[in-house]
Amino acid sequence: MNQIIRKHVRNFCFLLITFATGLFYFCFYLVGITFGVSMSFTLVGIPILYYVLRSTETFLQHERIRTKVYTDISVRTLPTRSQEEGSLWERVKAEFLDEHNWRAILGLMLQFGIGMISLICATLFYLTPIILLLSPVLYLLDVSSISLFGIENKTFNISLFFMLLGAVSLWIGAYLGNSLVKMIGRYTRRLVKDFARR
Repeated sequence: MNQIIRKHVRNFCFLLITFATGLFYFCFYLVGITFGVSMSFTLVGIPILYYVLRSTETFLQHERIRTKVYTDISVRTLPTRSQEEGSLWERVKAEFLDEHNWRAILGLMLQFGIGMISLICATLFYLTPIILLLSPVLYLLDVSSISLFGIENKTFNISLFFMLLGAVSLWIGAYLGNSLVKMIGRYTRRLVKDFARR
């Protein structure tokens, strides 16, 4: 029982971290690439653009490790890329023309949408059932009224009904949350596999 609770807490944390990392990747690549391209006529923009485009391997390694730790889905190790020879401009050009690199960047930026879905699902699958389970206690303490589909928690019988509904939704939500975590893990595995083909 303790192991099951730990697994669901891990799934909840994984969904929240997916939202945070998805937001970070989206902002990092949007700002980094835009700023690097717009400042490429100066000496500042080209190194920024190079290191932003080169960061995909580091972020994919982070995603691979996070997926392994939280979901137990094995994702193969990324081979380390060798440093290209030539001037900085030639290296930026090679990174800019690399199709696998752009696929990885788009895949990481897409995690913002996946993260939004993860945040909503983490709230629906894990937090809402716990609040519903605590509705009799909240009713007795008169802390706040819970309303669900227009039904308010005004009597003890309704609060018991909400508690029963919370128990059922906790069981269903845990199953759905586990399925969502596995889908995100498989998405990460596919992203890493596609990048490793280069």
